[in-house]
Amino acid sequence: MSNHLFSVFPNENFVDLGLYQFGKEQCEPAHSFGPAARNHYLFHYVISGTGKLIADDSKGQSREYQIHSGQGFMIFPRQINTYIADAKLPWEYTWIEFDGMRAREVIETAGLSPDHPVYHASFKDLRENMKNEMLYIVEHADESPFHLIGHLYLFIDYLSRSAASMNIGSNGRVRDFYIKEALNYIEQNFQNDISVEQISAFCGLNRTYFGRIFKETVGSSPQQFLLNYRMTKAAELLKLTGLSISDIGNAVGYPNQLHFSRAFKNVYGISPREWRNKNRKF
Repeated sequence: MSNHLFSVFPNENFVDLGLYQFGKEQCEPAHSFGPAARNHYLFHYVISGTGKLIADDSKGQSREYQIHSGQGFMIFPRQINTYIADAKLPWEYTWIEFDGMRAREVIETAGLSPDHPVYHASFKDLRENMKNEMLYIVEHADESPFHLIGHLYLFIDYLSRSAASMNIGSNGRVRDFYIKEALNYIEQNFQNDISVEQISAFCGLNRTYFGRIFKETVGSSPQQFLLNYRMTKAAELLKLTGLSISDIGNAVGYPNQLHFSRAFKNVYGISPREWRNKNRKF
C-alpha cells in the first residue's frame, strides 16, 4: 500500500473558494490512479520523485506529460485523466481539491488550463511558500473550517504569483485587471439593481467587448454570473438565517418576491421555500 494522508473538508458554506479534500502520498513504484474524472479542481504538487500525467485537452484528445519534483499539475472538472508514479523513482505529492466562483479566474491567472495543466514556478521562494501552505492544510485537518479556508487563500495567492509571470503577457494582465474590477463591482453591488451596462461602464469598456472577454475568462456571460452569484448568496441566507423569503430576495437585488422565486427556481430547480426546507441549518 502507498503511504498517504487523506482528509475531507466538512464545510460547504464557502462560495468564492471552497475546499473539498486534501492529502499527501508517497506512492509505490508504478502506482496509478484513473482513468477518472473529478467534479472540482484538483491540484497536485510533486515534492520528490517523478511520474506521468495522461489527461484530455480542451478538444478531448489524450495527452501525456512527464512531471518531476518542483512541478505540479492541475486536474480540471470533468476532465478524464490518469496519473502514474515512475517505476524507479516514484513521486511523493501533496494535493488540494477546491472550487468556487473565483476558482477559474485564479487558475487562469496561474496560466493553467486543460491544454497547459503542468505547473512551473518562476520564483523558488513563492513555490516553497505554496508547498508549505498545502502541507499545513494537510497536517492541520482538525483546525476549524475558517482556519483552513484562510490557508487555502494563502495557497491560492502563492500558486498564482509563483506561476503568473511565466504564463501571462501584458494583454493577459490587462484583461485580468478588467475582470477583477468587474468581479469586485459585482461583489460590492449585487444587492442593488445593477446591469451589465453599468458593470462594463464601471470598467470603462464597450459592453460587447466586455461581455466577450468576461465569458472567455470566467466561463459564463456577465448576466449568468450575476444571476448565479445572487442565487448562491440567497441560498446561503436561506440555509443559515431565519430571514423571510421576501427579505432574502431584497438582500440579493430582487425587491419583487415573485421575480426572485422565479430566478431562484431557474438556478436550483425548486422554489426558495422548498430549498430552505431541505437545507436549513437552524
